[in-house]
Amino acid sequence: MRRGVRIGTPHALLYVAARDSVDPTRFGFIVSKAVGNAVTRNRMTRRLRSIGRMYLTQDDHGVDVVVRALPGSPEVPWDTLRSEIFDGLERSASKR
Repeated sequence: MRRGVRIGTPHALLYVAARDSVDPTRFGFIVSKAVGNAVTRNRMTRRLRSIGRMYLTQDDHGVDVVVRALPGSPEVPWDTLRSEIFDGLERSASKR
């Protein structure tokens, strides 16, 4: 998280760092207790993991992505969360 770029969206922070282009893209998720109880955090992690899988199908290799969920993100509809994260990843590509 210390290197690369940080992209803010209304419901998540994205930390994106470039790697060697032959390496696969990796995702990591941070869902703190500020997001909610254990059930809510696990549901949020599953949603983020699914968004990561969708991104990997259109993936550019050699990127490390850490997604930090912000409080209030569990109440956001699926399409909104997915579009925010995809838009953030596209913005990060122009900054790398």
